[in-house]
Amino acid sequence: MKVVFTRDFLALILSVAVVGLGSGATLPLTALALTQAGYGTDVVGLLTAAQAGGGLLVVPIAGWVAARFGGRQTIAGAVLVVAVATAAMQLTSNLFVWAVLRMACGAALMLLFTIGEAWVNQLADDATRGRVVAIYATTFTLFQMSGPILVSQIADFGGGRFLLCGAIFLLALPTLATIRAAPHVESEQAHDSWRHVLPRMPAIVVGTMFFALFDTIALSLLPLYAMAHGIATEVAVLFASALLLGDTTMQFPIGWLADRLGRERVHLGCAAVVVVLLPLLPWAVSSPWLCWPLLVVLGAAAGAIYTLSLVACGERFRGAALVSASSLAGASWSAASFGGPLVAGALMKSVGNESLIVLLLVCALAFGAAVLWERRRDLQTAS
Repeated sequence: MKVVFTRDFLALILSVAVVGLGSGATLPLTALALTQAGYGTDVVGLLTAAQAGGGLLVVPIAGWVAARFGGRQTIAGAVLVVAVATAAMQLTSNLFVWAVLRMACGAALMLLFTIGEAWVNQLADDATRGRVVAIYATTFTLFQMSGPILVSQIADFGGGRFLLCGAIFLLALPTLATIRAAPHVESEQAHDSWRHVLPRMPAIVVGTMFFALFDTIALSLLPLYAMAHGIATEVAVLFASALLLGDTTMQFPIGWLADRLGRERVHLGCAAVVVVLLPLLPWAVSSPWLCWPLLVVLGAAAGAIYTLSLVACGERFRGAALVSASSLAGASWSAASFGGPLVAGALMKSVGNESLIVLLLVCALAFGAAVLWERRRDLQTAS
């Protein structure tokens, strides 16, 4: 394995960790503040949708922005926007203003993650890409998971909790300043817009949407699913933790496996694991000796579908095309995380709780079909 853990990579990972902590704290803090103010889940959902909408709005211009202003400047600007918008929520309780501020955060975070993922792919080479991207994804997930813990400690800081969260984002700026080589996006490649990139990445889009759906359902609806099967509330909430444990701890080993055996083969293998394990969950849910290992492995395989989708972006695209591909992956995440739980919740209410498993299974099968279709298309093109 080549040495890829340069100072640039370590500084970028540290910056991502800070942003993960800040974003992981801001969303639950917003929900908490709205609930304490007497608003219901409908308003919380609308504010969450506003952030997702901001991310979707910036997708068509992400590549142009990165080429026009440079990767380092765009990331630093995005960090500043998120910090200021988060801190500004401390100064008003007007819902319309909050919605605008959340949209600004969503747009800035979309730019930040788009360029950050492209940057990581540029720092890696084809022999180590799986492991490098896995470290990036694992670091972000670990610190994002720490966000709610931070919220539990600052929940009573009514006069300054949003200011504190905004200040957290600013901690990323000093580490960004130490990076020697900025992400390379050639302005003459700006014509590689998302319209040209999208036809070349159907499996990446479907894989990202699958994991976004899986992630949001795990955090919001899976505990309800477990409770419907007679699991006690305090145990049911741990189902999501078991999935996240598998996602967090297994990404590097799976990335190493992808580097050794080939990304596409491992990608399909992860889809197969998800397709096999999901139908077992209704029977395993009441058997702790079977349920907890199943959840950990399921979380690892589902998380790897997303991680290896990022790896596929780095394999296929360069320059502005890579930035556009990363932004489309981010847009797919936003769209699925916004609409997925609404669809799943409606199906659970009207059809039954097992429709949750069916929905995830259909999405996993769609991803596997997309990978197989891409393989067939590439073989036909080569011949």
